[in-house]
Amino acid sequence: MTASDDHARTARSEEIAEALAEVSGFGPYFAVTTEDEPGPGWRPLDGLAADEAGLREWIAGYGRRLGTGESRVAGSILYQGLAARLWSPVVGTAVAYGLVPVASGLRWRPAATGPLPLWSPPSARWRQEAPAGLAAAVYRAVMADVLTPLAETVGRLTRVAPGLLRGNASAALAGVLKTVPSALAGRASALVADVIALGELHGTGEVAEPAPGAYFFVRRSCCLYYRVPGGGLCEDCVLLPQERRELIWGRATRRTTR
Repeated sequence: MTASDDHARTARSEEIAEALAEVSGFGPYFAVTTEDEPGPGWRPLDGLAADEAGLREWIAGYGRRLGTGESRVAGSILYQGLAARLWSPVVGTAVAYGLVPVASGLRWRPAATGPLPLWSPPSARWRQEAPAGLAAAVYRAVMADVLTPLAETVGRLTRVAPGLLRGNASAALAGVLKTVPSALAGRASALVADVIALGELHGTGEVAEPAPGAYFFVRRSCCLYYRVPGGGLCEDCVLLPQERRELIWGRATRRTTR
């Protein structure tokens, strides 16, 4: 039992359905279906890392679409995209309702394109956490239960550095602040900063707010996107010159304050 368990309760199925219906409306990366039987092919999300053959094929196909023959580049960018997909609905339900899935509890299904389909079956357990335990619960549900074992497999298959993948996880988490509704942005920013201070994410970077409502992440690693044909440096990259970063922040600040 963790320190937050005394202040958490298991949510009812109707509460879960209501929360996920609202949060799914935030955008495609937040979408989680709660249909009783949405179709065949759904797999436990916390088992994703165990499918080495499937991940190897997935990384190879992703590399072909990116136009790179470097498996570590494809593995890095695929991992960051999956991380963004997993963080988004969990952060959304956490800040809007205080709800967090227990031991993942979610299912996923392969898809050729678009965000990974996610399903919360009727048997999935979600808990309503007290504010003091929310960050730890979010970290456990996404990072500890899914992304850490997934990073171990991706790293083994592609030899991409563990620290780089941890940075990808943090960058993907901070990226939620770009897509969450503005009414929830303040709470989401506080939660994201608290989660990034935990466990394996500690020291990977920090959230900056150069102007009210303009959120950025400054990471201490690089996702390798610059090695993709036609790619470049992301706005949160450690390799980005400070002058360029300040220009990006300045433009965003002007848009936010208009």
